[in-house]
Amino acid sequence: MTGENRRAIGAKQEQRAKEYLEAQGMKILEQNFRCRIGEIDLIGKDQGYLVFVEVKYRSSAKAGHPAEAVNLAKQRKICRTADFYRYCKKISADSRIRYDVLALTERKIIWYKNAFEHIG
Repeated sequence: MTGENRRAIGAKQEQRAKEYLEAQGMKILEQNFRCRIGEIDLIGKDQGYLVFVEVKYRSSAKAGHPAEAVNLAKQRKICRTADFYRYCKKISADSRIRYDVLALTERKIIWYKNAFEHIG
């Protein structure tokens, strides 16, 4: 599969994830926030929390469960990017934040709320 096809599939699945979260009541603030540190797929507000969401999609089980791809290194990068986002937006360091993972397959969406703790 070419990089272009992967990007198109990724964009489609991120849109699917966004629509799912909005239907569950989350207000999406940003999609594909990028900076020199990294990228966060979705940033939203949910039940008083500022939520940083990593979206992972797998078309088949051959590559493993989508959530397994959010390893410790990926979590660190997401946390550093989230810190930068909060700094840029002047969001208080003591604001309530959460890190969620949305695992997508062709037939299923699993939402892991508070999937991991902040890594400072």
